[in-house]
Amino acid sequence: MNTVFTIGYEGTDIDRFMATLHAVRIAALVDIRAVAISRKKGFSKNALRTRLNSEGIAYQHLNQLGDPKPGREAARTGRINEFRRIYTDHLRGADAQASLRELAELALAQSVCLLCFERDPKHCHRSIVTAHLLPMGLKHFDLYGDLPRRYEDFSPVSARCHSRQSLAAAE
Repeated sequence: MNTVFTIGYEGTDIDRFMATLHAVRIAALVDIRAVAISRKKGFSKNALRTRLNSEGIAYQHLNQLGDPKPGREAARTGRINEFRRIYTDHLRGADAQASLRELAELALAQSVCLLCFERDPKHCHRSIVTAHLLPMGLKHFDLYGDLPRRYEDFSPVSARCHSRQSLAAAE
């Protein structure tokens, strides 16, 4: 079973973020933000793509897997169950389903990491996306971009934790 990695850039900087991706040998970063802009230096779409490409990592933006505005507003105000319902409904759409299939194909061919903002995947739609990938033969592994040293001794064997677990949980 192949592994899809996930990462958020909350609480980190672009250098530690890149070090984390390199530590686990990510080949492609898939941005699943609805709107790929950020006030945080280096994390807006064009700057991020340029940096990734300069360091040998491909960039792809699958905005159809982004959380729609009502879902983002629900999450921002702490209405987590509403956020999850809105996003799960969104994933039933034809465009989102096509993007899920595209993501699965990418992840079966190379080492892929999903990107969004939130550090904790439990508070992000990344966790919902990875749950939808499990029936497609893909497990997931959550990375933390502010802790690249945690992954210095990383090997593919390290990613063999339970399909709903991160390194922190596996340790």
